[in-house]
Amino acid sequence: MEILQTLIMIVLALVAVVHALWGIGYWFPIRDERKLVRTVVGAMDATRMPGAIPCAMVAAGLIIVVAALSADKSWVRLTILGAAVVVFFVRGALPWVPMWRRMTPQEPFATLDRRLYGPTCLLLGIGIATLMGT
Repeated sequence: MEILQTLIMIVLALVAVVHALWGIGYWFPIRDERKLVRTVVGAMDATRMPGAIPCAMVAAGLIIVVAALSADKSWVRLTILGAAVVVFFVRGALPWVPMWRRMTPQEPFATLDRRLYGPTCLLLGIGIATLMGT
């Protein structure tokens, strides 16, 4: 379980760092904003990355989950991890929801969402759910 916990914490921390970078206007891993939008946002007609506040909120939420994973058992930890499981399961299921597909048709996002983003979120949700009792 310790390996699973460490792996999930590393993944979440890395994703938080990337969101923080986007929040300060550093386009990573693609330097061109329009290409990055098509790759990681995918929303119809979107041409700009989300602003600092949404990116910071995602980064902060991920760091809170990382902190909860390393915290002692408590109702606060359980609540945070339970919320994270729900968020990751919902986000993980979205690539196969027709309404989401219509909202996010840009490529390569649409393909990456089905092949990478969605499945990764589902795996993170399963992993966090597994760790909730530890």
